[in-house]
Amino acid sequence: MAGPMSGSSGVNGHRVADESLLNDEKSMFDNDPGGMLRATASAGAQVREAAALAAEVDLSMLADEGRPRAVVVAGIGTAGLTGSILSTVAGPRCPVPIIGHRSAGVPGWVGAADVVIAVSASGRSPEAIAAAEAAARRGARLVAIGNPGSELEALAERARAPFIGVPRRAPARATLWGLTIPVLFAGRALGIAKLAEADVAETATRLDADAERCRPGADSFVNPAKELALGLAGSVPIVWGSSPLATVAARRFADTLAANARYPVMAGALGEAGRGRVGLLDGVFGGLAETSRDIFADPDDDTDNDLTRLRLVVFRDGGLNPEDDADEPVAVEERRADAIQTLADRRGVRCDVLTAEGGSSLERLASLVAVPDFASLYLALAHGLDPMAVPAISEMKELSNPLPDGI
Repeated sequence: MAGPMSGSSGVNGHRVADESLLNDEKSMFDNDPGGMLRATASAGAQVREAAALAAEVDLSMLADEGRPRAVVVAGIGTAGLTGSILSTVAGPRCPVPIIGHRSAGVPGWVGAADVVIAVSASGRSPEAIAAAEAAARRGARLVAIGNPGSELEALAERARAPFIGVPRRAPARATLWGLTIPVLFAGRALGIAKLAEADVAETATRLDADAERCRPGADSFVNPAKELALGLAGSVPIVWGSSPLATVAARRFADTLAANARYPVMAGALGEAGRGRVGLLDGVFGGLAETSRDIFADPDDDTDNDLTRLRLVVFRDGGLNPEDDADEPVAVEERRADAIQTLADRRGVRCDVLTAEGGSSLERLASLVAVPDFASLYLALAHGLDPMAVPAISEMKELSNPLPDGI
């Protein structure tokens, strides 16, 4: 194995993933001083805590003026993903458009007939603050979600808008569920999303079970997250979802792979991929690279040459609703997912498949998110990287938001 390397920013790690690093539990925790593994394992607890906190807030004022014209979920990064999750849970027959807004302010058409949900784990992101200010100025109904005692809470108080305080104990990317549940409660209060207490409880239970399966002490051959991480090592991951729900999970995986493991990754909807990007399977990192592989080599050993190859990850849903309750029949989505696996197999491109499980859309989404979340951490640790410390993120914030002179 190649020795440790040091990048220009001072980041230390290994160019080649080392499986032995994932078999030493103490070493993993030592290389994860920020506690990302523990924070990710708390997903079930996040669901329960956030549900309890949201239940304590009077959201009735959101529904007092009746059904809104539109709902805008404003936030960036993980906070921005909560809008996609609300849309997924609300379903294709939701009578109100749900718009995710990932830049400062709100769309120009937002007014008194609309609702703005401003989300920020820290409670101080410029995007969420600007959205809340714009919503209050334009007379839109507002609900804010973020860290208690933050600027966002103060702004909500001035606007006399409900604020759901979710204590921040880890980076936003490790607190997806703490931010998501309050957004769903707001959607339920508006009458645009169904969210049964049993759905919340079962989702938390599933996240607990997946955290146990993916625990650091479980060996690679019985730990689905470690197995997925090692399969992706050294590759260019392509992550596609077979349905809107599965696509949300695919994009979440792309985000965590990029931030935690620093891997370049492409993600999106399988339907869109089939109109163009599926051609990647024929390219220099796909079928052309696979033709040079030693057919007698270990199928899981990529050391036979130095070519970087694609690794396909397909998220499959299968759906819960009758065929006539979806924009696209489930059978079409399933045939498309079968087709992409066949195409990958014909070209020798390795393919991992994750299939949703559960009795509600929320639980099914959780079943597609939990293992990949852990996999992104294990891939970072296999390369000797600290999954929390990402200097480029901190430097980007400093360079794009410089302090005023004299401060």
